Amino acid sequence: MTELPLDQVRTLLAVVDEGTFDAAAAALHVTPSAVSQRVKALEQRTGRVLLVRSKPVRPTESGAVVVRFARQLARLERDARAELGMGATEEEPTRVSIAVNADSLATWFLDALTRVPKDPRLCFELRREDEAHTAALLREGLVMAAVTSASEPVAGCSVRPLGRMRYVPVAAPKFVGRHLDGPLRDALPDAPVVTFDRSDDLQDRFVRGLRGGSAGAGPLRHRIPTSEGFVAAIAAGLGWGVVPEVQAEPLLGAGRLVPLAPERPVDVPLYWQQWKLDSPALAAVAEAVATTAAQVLRA
Repeated sequence: MTELPLDQVRTLLAVVDEGTFDAAAAALHVTPSAVSQRVKALEQRTGRVLLVRSKPVRPTESGAVVVRFARQLARLERDARAELGMGATEEEPTRVSIAVNADSLATWFLDALTRVPKDPRLCFELRREDEAHTAALLREGLVMAAVTSASEPVAGCSVRPLGRMRYVPVAAPKFVGRHLDGPLRDALPDAPVVTFDRSDDLQDRFVRGLRGGSAGAGPLRHRIPTSEGFVAAIAAGLGWGVVPEVQAEPLLGAGRLVPLAPERPVDVPLYWQQWKLDSPALAAVAEAVATTAAQVLRA
């Protein structure tokens, strides 16, 4: 069986992380020629092109597999060194990289992180991404774990259900009086709508379900790419939108928002995916996330 030499694997990771062969050479304290030779040797061993030689360089689909392996290997090495008391100092916490969607980040996820035990010492590195796309960061090896809507595990990862995040369609009272006079299914396609970004389809999904067709929300769209700003824009009357239930409840109680169709919530199932590693750090985070999600999300 063809082995993957560790020096070559680590060199490929350095090139991807640093962006160029020269920068990787400086980080590894070797010559650019040595870096190039190691990458070429690894490509010959695997029989695949692993890097697109662009600026910055980027891994091919096969290269992403090796990069993910390299990151997992580095994680295992750090965990082993910590357990053996080799090189672990107060200045060297264990770094855990996680992809999480904006609504979870704004509502329940940070609370989960506060429940992670203080030993071992962890340093969290969060990357915000839509729940439909967080799995891609896992696939590329850029994060160790992710809150995602993908139920199919990424290669080399385990998956566990967290629950359903409920969204409710709402609008400001003055907006309803101005734009939603008449049957909701007829008024919504012409009304201004607030979306998170171009990949946010919750509003379209709600309208399609309401009308039983393929047409979505209206063309006049305000894009507000923060969870808190999104809710504030709707409360200010810029448009209607589908808001996480936990964020909508206090505004509904205060009369700043009104429900548009209480009987038609939109539920998004969430899952926790992580590398299949025997890592105490990952296990501690996973347990805290699952416990918090069970208390906040719907079963």
